[in-house]
Amino acid sequence: MSVLVVGLSHRSAPVEVLEKAAVSSSDVPKLLDEMLRCANVSEVFLLSTCNRIEVVAVVDAFHGGLADVSAVLGRHSGLELTELTEHLFVHYASAAVAHLFSVAAGLDSMVVGESQILGQLRTAYATADEVGSVGRVLHELAQQALRVGKRVHAGTGIDAAGASVVTEALADATAGLGRDLAGTRAVIVGAGAMGALAAAHLRRAGAAEITVLNRSADRAERLAEKTAEAGTPARAGLLEDLAAELATADLMVACTGSVGTVVEFEPVAAAMRGRTARPLVVCDLGLPRDVDPAVAGIDGVTVVDLIALQRRLGADTGVGGSVAAARELVAEEAQNYLAAQRSAEVTPTVTALRRRASEVVDAELLRLTSRLPDLEDGVREEFGRTVRRVVDKLLHTPTVQVKKLAEGPDGSSYAAALRTLFELDPTKPAAVAGTAERLSGAEVARALEAPMETPERGR
Repeated sequence: MSVLVVGLSHRSAPVEVLEKAAVSSSDVPKLLDEMLRCANVSEVFLLSTCNRIEVVAVVDAFHGGLADVSAVLGRHSGLELTELTEHLFVHYASAAVAHLFSVAAGLDSMVVGESQILGQLRTAYATADEVGSVGRVLHELAQQALRVGKRVHAGTGIDAAGASVVTEALADATAGLGRDLAGTRAVIVGAGAMGALAAAHLRRAGAAEITVLNRSADRAERLAEKTAEAGTPARAGLLEDLAAELATADLMVACTGSVGTVVEFEPVAAAMRGRTARPLVVCDLGLPRDVDPAVAGIDGVTVVDLIALQRRLGADTGVGGSVAAARELVAEEAQNYLAAQRSAEVTPTVTALRRRASEVVDAELLRLTSRLPDLEDGVREEFGRTVRRVVDKLLHTPTVQVKKLAEGPDGSSYAAALRTLFELDPTKPAAVAGTAERLSGAEVARALEAPMETPERGR
């Protein structure tokens, strides 16, 4: 069994495709259960953020696992398999581990270095754990990914490379307003994690007042109270109050995580009718979009959305020293993790070899007793100790060496050879070639169309 990562992100798909494939928090358990029922999937969790939908699974076979996961994503998104695979990225075995560590470190984020992904990854694992879709393999992998992410953020200074999508959206908002955010009146639609992050950034930027609107009044009130306690005037309301609140607002941040439009055209248009030349900036950070696209056509309204951010931030190559240090650390951690996993995999083989040797020694000593029943007990015991010492010394070097060799890229072949030579395990594990590479969308399509092929190496 190996780890398979299948997904879409801002790097592989346009926002329009990400919107169709987006998975709400309420739908995650259903998709996990559906994938777990597939023939080739034994463990799985799903990471869904404002710019990625990523499945991490333990599968019995590459092609079968890829087909199972892709089919579930296709049914959920309503996309044809050919259209979906055009935008999928796939990582398998060692490449899957390296990719997940990079994600946890913020290296694969739209804003390189953002730390919000750690909380999102933790939530993804916790949800899967509640559903019962994670076992030993993904538990160890997820926990190590979180540790790697923390180490990268604490030890490389990568946080300075970028804060979050919220930060970048608010930076664009200042351009739309023609001034900084100090003294602005802001409306936040959505009281979840991203809404709280937006409130914190607006508070630090010196916003004069923040209004939190949400379907759930309780959550809106909690966020408003927390914001007010931190020193910025804030109050809560319901989505029905949107038009009235926007009539005097400078900025709206929509980030609900809902599936479907939350901010309709008419409330925004109504709010703008009573205004003079005062602009309104709308930051739509939902996936799918929270704001009706037609809002961008209203006079005086500037919309900052994920499409605009994707276009602007896509040109950022992230070649700073801290980013390079983070990538080096991630590569080191991935190698260490994989070496430890390969070493652990050979341990049962070594244990079986020593058990086999012990059984042979016991059988021969028993035969000696039957042939020489009058042999003195002291001689028999010394003879037994001598034979066991000889066997231990003969096995010491091979077992130490096979554990050392198992840590290398081809480590599994040494364990397999040991099992074959000593007939420790008559069932040879299947090997899949080219497992350490990323597959492009075209290669994914070919793999799904020809499930018996060996996956090609990524370009």
